Amino acid sequence: MTSSCKQKENASPFDARNPFYSEFNTPRATPPFDLIKAEHFKPAIIAGIEQQTKEIDAIADNPAPATFDNTVVALDESGSLLSRVYHVFSALNEANTDSVMQAIAKDVTPLMSEHQDNIYLNEKLFSRIKTVYEDSANASLTTEQKRLTESYYKRFIRSGIALGDAQKERLREINKQLDLLTLSFGENLLTETNNYQLIIDNPNDLAGLPGDVVEIAAQTAKANGLEGKWVFTLSRPSWEPFLQYAQNRDLREKLYKAMYSRGNNGNANDNKEIIKKIVNLRLEKAQLLGYPTHAAFVLEETMAKTPENVFKLLNDIWQYALPQAKKERDALQQLIKEEGGNFKLESWDWWYYAEKLRKRKFDLNEDEIKPYFVLENVRDGAFAAAHNLYGLNFKELKDIPVYREDVKAFEVSDSDSSYLGVIFLDYFPHSGKKNGAWMGNFTEQSVRQGHFIHPIVYNVGNFSPPSGDNPSLLNLDQVNTLFHEFGHALHGLLSRCNYEGVSGTNVYRDFVELPSQINEHWATHPEVLKMYAKHYQTGKTIPDELVKKIQNAATFNQGFMTTELVAAAILDMKWHTIESPLTTDVETFENQALNEIGLIPEIIVRYKSPYFAHIFDGEYSAGYYSYLWSEVLDADAFHAFEEKGIFDKETARSFRENILSKGNTEDPMVLYHRFRGADPDPKYMLKNRGLEK
Repeated sequence: MTSSCKQKENASPFDARNPFYSEFNTPRATPPFDLIKAEHFKPAIIAGIEQQTKEIDAIADNPAPATFDNTVVALDESGSLLSRVYHVFSALNEANTDSVMQAIAKDVTPLMSEHQDNIYLNEKLFSRIKTVYEDSANASLTTEQKRLTESYYKRFIRSGIALGDAQKERLREINKQLDLLTLSFGENLLTETNNYQLIIDNPNDLAGLPGDVVEIAAQTAKANGLEGKWVFTLSRPSWEPFLQYAQNRDLREKLYKAMYSRGNNGNANDNKEIIKKIVNLRLEKAQLLGYPTHAAFVLEETMAKTPENVFKLLNDIWQYALPQAKKERDALQQLIKEEGGNFKLESWDWWYYAEKLRKRKFDLNEDEIKPYFVLENVRDGAFAAAHNLYGLNFKELKDIPVYREDVKAFEVSDSDSSYLGVIFLDYFPHSGKKNGAWMGNFTEQSVRQGHFIHPIVYNVGNFSPPSGDNPSLLNLDQVNTLFHEFGHALHGLLSRCNYEGVSGTNVYRDFVELPSQINEHWATHPEVLKMYAKHYQTGKTIPDELVKKIQNAATFNQGFMTTELVAAAILDMKWHTIESPLTTDVETFENQALNEIGLIPEIIVRYKSPYFAHIFDGEYSAGYYSYLWSEVLDADAFHAFEEKGIFDKETARSFRENILSKGNTEDPMVLYHRFRGADPDPKYMLKNRGLEK
C-alpha cells in the first residue's frame, strides 16, 4: 500500500517549528497550545498519514510469520504522529473553531477517510490479522490480547475487506461522502446557532427573568455592539432560562421556534437534504456489507445487539412515560386555567408553567437553588466525590498551556500520590464552540514497550458564564451535566489497559454511558451537596430544608423529560431501520415516526432531525438509545452503593477495578457481573424517574 497521489502533492517538507513533529515537550506531555497554530495542522496530518502508511506497509510486508506482537500490537501502536495531531485538531474544531479551522477540516477529512480505508482494505495486512485471530483461541494470549485481536479482525470485516473490488471502490466513495456530509451538518448547525439573536430593547419584556439571566443578556448585547439592550441566543444557558421565567408568551414562542427550527429554514444552512443523503448512504453501506439496515450494522457491536432489542427497551419505557407526560400536561393546563388563561398549552409554554408548578408543589424554583451552585464549587464537589470514592487528588496546573484563557488544567494523582493524568476543563459557551457537553482525549492511556502512557482528557460544557460581579451559577441540569461528563473523564483517567485500541472509553456505545451516568447520582445526593453547595454571597452551606426540597422534587416533570428523550431515541432508530432509500422529505418522515408512537403535540422530540447532532454529526447513529440502556445499568449499580453507603470503599474499589479500569478488555456484561454479581434490574431506573413506585 502506498500514499495516494493527492497526499504526496499536498505534503510539506519537514518543519522543525511544527510542534506536532515530535513528542510534546511540556509538563506532563500536554499539547503545547501556546505554540500550536492553525497552519500546523494540515502538514502534520499529511505527514502523519504518510508515516503511518509506511508503518502499515512494514507490518503487511513483514516476511516473519504473523504474531500478536509483530502484527496486532504493531497495528495498534502505529500512527503516533497522526494520533497526536488529529486528537488536538478534532478537539479544537469542536470546542474552539473558526472559518480557518473549518476550511482545514474540509481539506483533511477526505484524506483521513481515504487513509482509514487504505488500512482496513489492505488485504496483505488483513491476512496477517486473520492468522493471529484464528490462532488466538489456542494461543497463550491473555483475555485482553484476544479481545484486541478480535476487535481488529471485526474492524476489517466491518470495513469491507471481504467485498469485491468494485464494491470496495463504492464503499470508499460512500465513506468520503459521509465524512464530508456529517462535517457540513455540524458546520450548518453551528452557523444557525450563532446567527440567531432575540434582541430586546423594552425592559418590560424582561419581566420574570432572574437578575443574573438579565445581566448575561446585557453582556451579550454589549459584546455584539448593542449596549443598552438585551440579547438572548440559541445557546442553552441563554434560551432555557428565558423559557422557564419570561412572562412574555409571544417572545417565548419566538425564541423556542428559533431553537427548534435550526437547520430547517430553507437557507444555505438547511440540513434536510444532507440528512436524506446521510441516511441513504448509511443504508447503502450497510447493505453492501450484508446487513439489512444501518441499525443492524451498528448494533452488532453493542450490548443491545439487534434493533428489536432496542425497540423493546424503548417501547417498554414509553408505556410508562407517555401516560405520566399526559398527566403532567393536564396539570399544567389546569394551572393556566387557574391563572385566568384561556389558551391551550403549547410546547413553548411547558418550561414556564412547569417551573411555576414546581414552585407551587415543592416551594422550589431554580432561582432559589442557583446561588448555591457556583461552577467552581460544583467542579470541586465532583473532585471531592472522586477523592472519597477512589482516593483521587486534583491540583490545578497554572503552568500548562491552554487553548483559551478560560480553560483550566488539573493534574490527577492517586491515593498514593502517584501521577495518573491531566484533565482540561472548558466550561463556557462562545461562538466557536458547538452546543452541548462532551468528553474527549488528547492522549489515550496505554502501555508501549513497557512505558505507561498517561491519559490526557478534557471535558467541554456550555454553562452559564459569570455575570457582572456574580460568579457562574449553575442550575440543577447543569450540575448533573458537569458530574456526567466528569464521569466520562474518570473512565479515561482510571483506565489500566495495555493497548490503546481497547483502553478507556473505547467500549460499546451502550456501555460507555454507565460511568458518566452513575456519577450523576452523587451530584445532588444530600451527603455530597453538603460538601460543595455553598451560597456565593454568604458562604453558608445549603440548608437541610432546601436539600429536602430538591430531593422531593427529583421526579417532578419526569414524564416530560423521559418522553422527549425516548421519542428522540425512537426517531433515531426509525431513521436507521429503513430498508430502502428514503424518497419522502425529512419533515414528513419525522412527523410520521413521531405520530406512530403518539407523541403529544405539547412536547416536541428532544432533538428534531435538522439539529440532531448526536446522530448526524456524531457517533450515536442508531445509538441514542444508549443513554437509556446505560441508565438501567447505572441505576442498578448505584443501588449497590446505596446498600452499603455512597462512599463505601469496597464497592468503589470494585467499580473502579471491574468497570472504570478495564476499558473493552472483556465483554461488558462479564465486567458488570463481576461488579454487581447479577444482571441489572430495570426497576431502579423506573423508580428513579418516578415512573414506578
